[in-house]
Amino acid sequence: MAQRASQPRQRLSSSQVSMDKLVSLCKRRGLVFPSSEIYGGLGSTWDYGPLGVELKKNIKDAWWRSLVQSRDDVVGIDAAILMHPQVWVASGHAEGFSDPMVECKECNRRWRVDEVIIHNMVSDSKCPECSAVDSFTEPRQFNLMFKTFVGPVEEGAAQVWLRPETAQGIFVNFSNVLNTTRKKLPFGVAQIGKAFRNEITPGNFIFRSREFEQMEMEFFVKPGTDDEWFRYWVEERYHWYKGLGIREENLRLRPHGDDELAHYARGCYDVEYLFPIGWSELEGIANRGNFDLSQHASYSGKDMSYFDEETSQRYTPYVIEPSAGVDRSALAFLVDAYDEESDPSPTSGQGKEEVRVVLRFHHDIAPVKVAVLPLSRKEPLADRARDIYAELRKHWVVQYDEAQSIGRRYRRQDEVGTPLCVTVDFDSLDDSAVT
Repeated sequence: MAQRASQPRQRLSSSQVSMDKLVSLCKRRGLVFPSSEIYGGLGSTWDYGPLGVELKKNIKDAWWRSLVQSRDDVVGIDAAILMHPQVWVASGHAEGFSDPMVECKECNRRWRVDEVIIHNMVSDSKCPECSAVDSFTEPRQFNLMFKTFVGPVEEGAAQVWLRPETAQGIFVNFSNVLNTTRKKLPFGVAQIGKAFRNEITPGNFIFRSREFEQMEMEFFVKPGTDDEWFRYWVEERYHWYKGLGIREENLRLRPHGDDELAHYARGCYDVEYLFPIGWSELEGIANRGNFDLSQHASYSGKDMSYFDEETSQRYTPYVIEPSAGVDRSALAFLVDAYDEESDPSPTSGQGKEEVRVVLRFHHDIAPVKVAVLPLSRKEPLADRARDIYAELRKHWVVQYDEAQSIGRRYRRQDEVGTPLCVTVDFDSLDDSAVT
């Protein structure tokens, strides 16, 4: 009798993934914990656990390989978080990096004005928290930068800011990089690092928080070639996510309208992902023109131009900026990898079918690459398994697990997205082969 081929099972769509289930999984399996949890936590701050830190590292490594290591036209830097206050005056952050904010007089919650409008879809303003009508204060501007002080005295002269973006550290080092690397245009400078924004309403797990990590690259080009390079980097960054396993139906490119563009931007695209909260920005790619270098040249009095030896021209380069968040990328990869399957061999002992969680990570970003699972914890089988474990650890992040049944151990590895499990059985002692 011919056997009917089974139909491939439909995976969960990203919109079917519950954020609550994802948060629970992340805490249970050591991906992400609430920060300072033993003291009640601090709103919208998160600590990455043993597996979460590996996931973040793998995302950053994949980005660095793609944008720096595999190219000869991009180099990297690591600029300081604390910068001279004039940097933020020149960039416009000191005056213009703000959101209009209102406060509900009933529940005292603060909201961005656009969030209130989106919640109501009208302008008569019902509080999203307590539903009080027309209870908001007049809008006022709220600067998103965190202030701090250098030195022993907290006074105006000692005030600095925690950087709200990593990009300015690249712009102020443009001449240093140019002089030390002798790069010719076009070339890029990449950086991965922490940034800080005093968001009015952070939330949705690690999607929006006050402390986050950015992956940014400033690609300097000759004026007149910027449109071509802008299109190139939009496509390049979109396909980077696809190459790491993000399903195409969960990605899209959205151009910014004229009313969305920053005053200096000549164009901007967002790579958007279909999160459980809906379509939202995953990465922005902007044509910033020559605004940043021109501003820093004006405020610092230093020459930020480029001399083109081929044409004997001197000009201020234009900049194409792909800017992604590590944390937001981690969330997208988690959501896209999350799946649930019916488990035909339940562990409850009641014969009731259970649902098991499987994370289907691309192998490049999976936190654990290999799990070594001996069929028995007794010698000499355990000794052979530990030898294999020790050898594999030289190359990858590997887990050794000998506790409970082999089925339970497979399930644990499925739940954290481990692509390879090596099972060492008693035949391995004779033929040196594994499953």
